[in-house]
Amino acid sequence: MNRPAKKVFAASRLPTNTGVSGWVAMLPPRQAKPRLAGRSTADVVIIGGGFAGLSAARRIGDIDRSLRVTVLEAGVIGDAAAGRNSGFIIDLPHDVSSEDYGGDTIAKNREAIEISRTAIALASAVAEEQRWGRTIFDPCGRYSVAISDEGDRHLVKYAEGLAALGERHQLLDARGIADITGVETYTSGLFMPGTVMVQPAAYIHGLADSLRDPVTVYENSPAVRIEGGGGEWTVTTPHGAISTGRIILANNGHAESFGFFESRLLHVFTWASMTRAFDPGRLCGQRNWAATPALPMGTTVRRIAGERGDRILVRSRYSYHAGIEAGNGTLRRAGAKHDQKYSARFPTLADVPMEYRWGGAMALTWNAVPAFGEIERGIFAACGCNGVGATKATANGIAAADLMLGRKSRLTEIFARFEAPRPLPMQPFRTIGAKANLAFKEWRAGAE
Repeated sequence: MNRPAKKVFAASRLPTNTGVSGWVAMLPPRQAKPRLAGRSTADVVIIGGGFAGLSAARRIGDIDRSLRVTVLEAGVIGDAAAGRNSGFIIDLPHDVSSEDYGGDTIAKNREAIEISRTAIALASAVAEEQRWGRTIFDPCGRYSVAISDEGDRHLVKYAEGLAALGERHQLLDARGIADITGVETYTSGLFMPGTVMVQPAAYIHGLADSLRDPVTVYENSPAVRIEGGGGEWTVTTPHGAISTGRIILANNGHAESFGFFESRLLHVFTWASMTRAFDPGRLCGQRNWAATPALPMGTTVRRIAGERGDRILVRSRYSYHAGIEAGNGTLRRAGAKHDQKYSARFPTLADVPMEYRWGGAMALTWNAVPAFGEIERGIFAACGCNGVGATKATANGIAAADLMLGRKSRLTEIFARFEAPRPLPMQPFRTIGAKANLAFKEWRAGAE
């Protein structure tokens, strides 16, 4: 009997992080998981310990407690993209206001909502089990806020789309949103109650710590080589190796570092800054609120209450980096833009400087579909989150676990209808086009 030819997928690079995530810096020290050492075996190896990987591990454990599952995190749990997220587990699509709100559009939006709410259901179950407080997991909803006439019109149109879907929402005028935010900057707002807000680093720490035998999590254990074939694989790390029949790639854009989805993933960084703690009495309104911009590529803002004072998070600016690595120069330029956005929105806090600045990588596909499915016999992908990473990566992980287990579910049914990620233009046209597109969208967002 002929054995299949051995295949080798070697990592061309490892993940790197830019800046210090405020979410991580605010947490107390924790006991790190061990690194993988020596040789071992597992029924399933999951590469990546973020939203997708840990959610996949959780799903497998919920369905089949007999499977030995190993999660390999390249760095420290929570330090990578998941802990650099803005913490919105959003249930609604960003755009439901189609000009032709026909049956096909409404069906696709309802499926998108179903995907998101499956992710929220898993997160909610873990939060209830672990008895997390609202500092980690807060089902408070979110606001979309406008700062211009165009933004106001967009929110009205979006609200009409939500009404057509039968989704709860509340439009707020300038006075109403000022009562929430404590500033007179915003011209209108739209409240949507289904979003869950998390402290992303604390959530990821807690999700990892919630996993029990036979699930094992290793930190500082980057997968550097995958070799084998025919459903028999060995995953090698700098200090160990593990044999397995099944692998879930949950490393988002770094799937391409192993040669998977080549020229099909756009590597975009998003940037955030967080202020020092300030006296809550200096800013009226609610102490905990979160707002996404009315227009795409606008400015996301969160106010975070803490025991030592409150903080403001500002997220804005997007940059394309083909090598999945961004430098400090990009961070400085993004930070300068954040300072402008912050001072325009919170003039009374102009003397409260930013304490933390950071960037986080995400992977987009040209046709906005996940990089998903069985890509080699026994290797399953849960990558290409296309933004909204806390929601979509969680759903990708759940769906990949179901697919790997041969379990039919609504997620596998919906994901099976997605197209494959389309090939991107050749270089240098890809870089030129990506940077021009991002710049145009940010310009179009204007003051938003």
